[in-house]
Amino acid sequence: MVDAKSDDGSGPRGGAKIPSTVARLPRQVREELARRLRRTKRAFREDDVQVVEAPLLKRAVGASALGNCMEWFDFGVYSYLAATIGKVFFPGASPAAQVISSFATFAAAFVVRPLGGLVFGPLGDRVGRQKVLATTMIMMALGTFSIGLIPSYATIGIAAPILLLLARMVQGFSTGGEYGGATTFVAEYSPDRRRGFLSSWLDFGTFAGYALGSALVTVLNLTLTDDQMLHWGWRLPFLIAGPLGVIGLYMRLKLEESPAFQQQLDEHEKGLAQESAGSEFKTIVREHWRPLLICMGLVLLYNVTNYMVTGYLPTYQTETLDRSSGFADVLVLIGMVWIVLLITFLGRLSDHVGRRPLYAVGAAAMIVLAVPAFLLLKSDGVWAPVLGVLLLSTLLACFAAPSAATLPALFPTAVRYAAMAIGFNFAVAAFGGTTPLVTEALVSITGDDLMPAYYLMVAGAIGLVTVRFLPESAQVPLHGSQPMVGSRQEQRELITTSRDLYSFSKDRSKAS
Repeated sequence: MVDAKSDDGSGPRGGAKIPSTVARLPRQVREELARRLRRTKRAFREDDVQVVEAPLLKRAVGASALGNCMEWFDFGVYSYLAATIGKVFFPGASPAAQVISSFATFAAAFVVRPLGGLVFGPLGDRVGRQKVLATTMIMMALGTFSIGLIPSYATIGIAAPILLLLARMVQGFSTGGEYGGATTFVAEYSPDRRRGFLSSWLDFGTFAGYALGSALVTVLNLTLTDDQMLHWGWRLPFLIAGPLGVIGLYMRLKLEESPAFQQQLDEHEKGLAQESAGSEFKTIVREHWRPLLICMGLVLLYNVTNYMVTGYLPTYQTETLDRSSGFADVLVLIGMVWIVLLITFLGRLSDHVGRRPLYAVGAAAMIVLAVPAFLLLKSDGVWAPVLGVLLLSTLLACFAAPSAATLPALFPTAVRYAAMAIGFNFAVAAFGGTTPLVTEALVSITGDDLMPAYYLMVAGAIGLVTVRFLPESAQVPLHGSQPMVGSRQEQRELITTSRDLYSFSKDRSKAS
């Protein structure tokens, strides 16, 4: 292992001078490459370094991002229509109970997400990422499309909310395999140096989808009367999911399997993939419990913030602060557009400064700024609430941008899809998807409209503790995968660097 003290250009105790090619590498990259060279006892050759073709990479990122876009198009629509859906499917309840019932149906989808993860995760590690992602895409489209076709409570009675619940559960089950698979797929396709930037396009798709869904609902609210929205207008956004699903399915069927899945790094992990086919869950919990807990802590931080802003703020504005739906819709839409503009820049930043600093700064800022942000949201006028939303949206972007690159890097290729699906979905089900329901209930019980801020502060504290144990993975090859580069020139540069590092390590060993 190369000692950090050798960064000044000289080896320890007057040993060999460290080559400039090696000195330029971040510490975590040097350590990982040195570990691999010690194991192989030679420098890299051409067949040790995977070159990713640009057209394949673009298709992989685009098709994966489209799935996230579609998933969050639905979430944006559902969040903005929560009050309307409550009136359509729970007309006999009080206004507060209608909203809580609507959010309870929203949260129900997250209850079955872990089941989807348990099914699709191990399947993705055995039959391939691409096949499973095509399946989850069509299931999501059908679940969302069917919501737009369900008759109201006034038409078919109690069957209406039951059908709504079933459609949401289909969505939740399919989503259980979507995000973990999409992040795994893109991470395994991305060159190591650009994994943060390229993976951030997944969450670009997430917030672009939410923005499109919320923008569509905003336009409908502004152009249709309340009676028209209640009777048929709310159905239109859900019906759009059908054509989107067909487009997404076509794109995903055209994809090739990820390079990391096609070729495991060594025979040990190939054996692990075969061994874990029948008991992968036990293998993950037994052998990878520490990264699994880190994954869940980061997912909690990201998704509590995510669902607070995307799932709860529209209703918080209208039901708690008594603002018009138009004002609330536009306000949150501004935040989503800001995230879309910001997120890929933060993803690129994480490639240079690291994932840990971005998470740590965001989590610390969450603890400090959550209450001020909600005080701004409660203020009269326009600009103070806008600033409050932009503050929360910036913090959310700090967690969203590095997540799709950070979480897959916690696990080896043989179990990556399943481990991601399990860790991500259990955390989202327990803490993320329940955020609107729990927060609305806390505000109703306590009468304190700053409860959402306190909830975010707790999430920030948990996130800060989690980052303490997070290994830095920026520019580091994925566990169980070959080093990935974006061109033949980068391949040659990495081979040269490996030769310099291998020679330097041998010289140090002889000197010691």
